[in-house]
Amino acid sequence: MKTVSIIAEYNPFHNGHAYQIAKAKELTGADYCIIVMCGDFVQRGAPALIEKYTRAETALRNGADLVLELPVYYALGSAEYFASGAVALLDKLGVTDALCFGSECGDIAILSEFAQNLLAEDSLFKEVLNRYLRMGHSYPTARNAALHASAPQLTPYMHILSTANNILGIEYCKALYRRGSRIKAYTTHRAGSSYHDASLLNTYCSARAIREAIDSFGTLTDVRALMPSDAYGLLESQFGKSFPIRADDFSFPLHYQLLTEQPSGYTDHPDIDHDLSDRITKLLPSYHSFTTFCEQLKTKNRTYTRIARSLMHILLQIRKEDLALFQSEDYIYYARILGFRNDATPLLTVIKAQSSIPMLSRLADADSLLSDNGRKMLKKDIYASQIYYSLIKHKFSGTPFHDNEYTRPVLKI
Repeated sequence: MKTVSIIAEYNPFHNGHAYQIAKAKELTGADYCIIVMCGDFVQRGAPALIEKYTRAETALRNGADLVLELPVYYALGSAEYFASGAVALLDKLGVTDALCFGSECGDIAILSEFAQNLLAEDSLFKEVLNRYLRMGHSYPTARNAALHASAPQLTPYMHILSTANNILGIEYCKALYRRGSRIKAYTTHRAGSSYHDASLLNTYCSARAIREAIDSFGTLTDVRALMPSDAYGLLESQFGKSFPIRADDFSFPLHYQLLTEQPSGYTDHPDIDHDLSDRITKLLPSYHSFTTFCEQLKTKNRTYTRIARSLMHILLQIRKEDLALFQSEDYIYYARILGFRNDATPLLTVIKAQSSIPMLSRLADADSLLSDNGRKMLKKDIYASQIYYSLIKHKFSGTPFHDNEYTRPVLKI
């Protein structure tokens, strides 16, 4: 039995995602495909457009065999932390033979070489990096200068570091190397539009383009051809009932949390130093909404996405000390099942026998299966979902919605 895994958001699931699953199985000769998917919050510091169970079902109906939830501590992390958590989860399952990801360059050898050099951080790399940082340059600029100096053979390929999926792919490779994992990395060339492309003119358009089209037109009609028919059908059935959910829907609870924590500052949250904490405090009187506050806070060296992640950490009360603890204790403590295909039962049997972490299909079993750290991590997942579901009930009042994580059954397709 051979298994390939994919780390994803599916926000929402589209033709490019279906292509990637099929291509990953073809490229690796895999019998099964495991998806590690963000829950109700995603890596760019935003709520998912649609809740996690619907997104998991779209994947299961389009080639995935098992969908697991990436804990929110990692789902809302930087590219490095996001990749480290997801790879640790897959590594501990004990069944993944290959990790396949899309990239703009499509060349695993080049991405792997970048990963090895960035992981090594030799003395010359560190010297140049620190010098550029002291000069006030952003980390990406300093990193590129350090690579130019320490790995000149990569100079012709430095443009690779300017695109989102290449950067994330390099982080996946770094995580695999760091763990000494037996999982082999593969990449497929990203089909169609780039990650940031908002155009709808390509059959394989970006998830961003679909989200923006839904925001602009207020319907799903214009995106119908851009996703598999059953994925479109699932979204259509939930439109106006549980989605779309947007960052500005969280404007009030974020404002409340910012005001609550203002007296003590915000530096105990990830990615927030004293300068950013002071800037949040200074600009708080002019707070209007989540997105406009991100725009107010961003600077040359702090991107909108980084600010958005920081604000989500405040909203969900994610602390630096927890991330440091989990990292020191090997990242991951459980694999929570969102859904699986009935014909993937042999895969689940092998995982149960070989995994070094428990598989969670019922939250009621968690206390007896998890360590203290595992229970702490899971508690935050549940809290994040409760915050998300409360927004659904508030925004779409009167719509029946199953919002109890403890009684919601695992999807079986």
